Amino acid sequence: MFDQNFQNTVFDRELIERLPANGPRYTSYPTADRFTTDFTEKNYITALEQRSSGALNRPLSLYIHIPFCNVVCFYCGCNKIVTKDKSRADVYLDYLEKETNLLKPHLKGIHRLEQLHFGGGTPTFLSDEQLSRVFEIIKSTFELVDNGEYSIEIDPRKVTRENVLHLAKLGFNRMSVGIQDFDPQVQQAVNRIQSEEETRAVIDAAREAGFKSISVDLLYGLPHQSVESMKKTLAKVMALSPDRLALYNYAHLPHLFMPQRRIDTSAVPSTNIKMDILQYAVNTLTDAGYVFIGMDHFAKPQDELSVALRHGRLQRNFQGYSTHADCDLIGLGISSIGKVGNIYCQNQKTEDEYYANIDNGHLPIMRGYTLNKDDILRRSIIQSLMCRFFLSILPYEEQYAISFDNYFAVEMEELKTMQQYGLVEIEPKYIWVTDKGRFLIRNIAMIFDYHLRHHKTTAIYSKTM
Repeated sequence: MFDQNFQNTVFDRELIERLPANGPRYTSYPTADRFTTDFTEKNYITALEQRSSGALNRPLSLYIHIPFCNVVCFYCGCNKIVTKDKSRADVYLDYLEKETNLLKPHLKGIHRLEQLHFGGGTPTFLSDEQLSRVFEIIKSTFELVDNGEYSIEIDPRKVTRENVLHLAKLGFNRMSVGIQDFDPQVQQAVNRIQSEEETRAVIDAAREAGFKSISVDLLYGLPHQSVESMKKTLAKVMALSPDRLALYNYAHLPHLFMPQRRIDTSAVPSTNIKMDILQYAVNTLTDAGYVFIGMDHFAKPQDELSVALRHGRLQRNFQGYSTHADCDLIGLGISSIGKVGNIYCQNQKTEDEYYANIDNGHLPIMRGYTLNKDDILRRSIIQSLMCRFFLSILPYEEQYAISFDNYFAVEMEELKTMQQYGLVEIEPKYIWVTDKGRFLIRNIAMIFDYHLRHHKTTAIYSKTM
């Protein structure tokens, strides 16, 4: 049997460059671009009531989208509202409370909350008082638990030590700190001026407050970046000693994201330079002892993500990699995505439509998707490949009454090509992703994506590596 050692990584640059492709990140399967407007509030309510009856009662996760930002970062493609008017957030919180009240009759009772994530936008656009109010809204329907995973995205430029201590008092125990790059020229080009000192102050405060895990986000491929500039940025990041690190590929798509039109395209690194930067960063992080979790995530060996990877308990959801078992997800706020049982749903994406739906007494559902049996089978396979880098075939044959090789005859032929490249090992009842293959896991997972194979989409996916 093929032996996996997650401490080992193989960055095969020649192979990565030979297999260029765009593809989904698989925070869900089917992916969000497959959601349709045929899915309505009624479908969502049915799934909630089935869950409440105990038929599909999984652990519960909550995502809250706070769309506001003080200033726009030019690289950003998030759903956001740029304003300095804090009173707009007060109105927004009124509607978050109304949305929660519309959900209550269908959730029935107080529910234990295994996971909570505040995303944006910039969640810390909210004042301490506004954040406290959100938690009062949460506690009207959900119960925080001692071993819960409660995280928030942080912009260090707008957060003080006292703010961080308040976050801990509310119940947050994990944070993701946006850095992107410490180089002054790069920061100027993307309109995000952020010092190492203010970033360190936030991270030090989080450690003082007892946060269990601190993650930082970096982008490679930003204007004016080079290997030399990334060396300096990574040295400063390593000095901060984060528990986790995400290294995302910047996709320059000014025709899709208006803020990116303010970036000088001629200053964006070439594909070859981007690969140089990525290769240097990967080698630096792994040499420093960070474990490559998958795709673009790294963690210290003792971090819960690394432990979950070693023990086969790693999960993947709309917030990325997670340590908790598969949860139902309730999404609150503009553009939030939920997953309950075998459905996905997404809220309205604009402030006006979100408010109008709620004013009319309706949950603000814009679109969604109900999974069929084949979707559920493929979702499980993709989850296993993405999170455990391993597939045991026999359980699928028994549960779904199929011959795996016959059902996935086309897919298995494509996997044989991946085996020739050294990305997977195939045995009669097992499929293993190699250390080399882990860097191209999206390419491997795409083989099992029925929708990608058979149904065209208007979505523009990011580079798989």
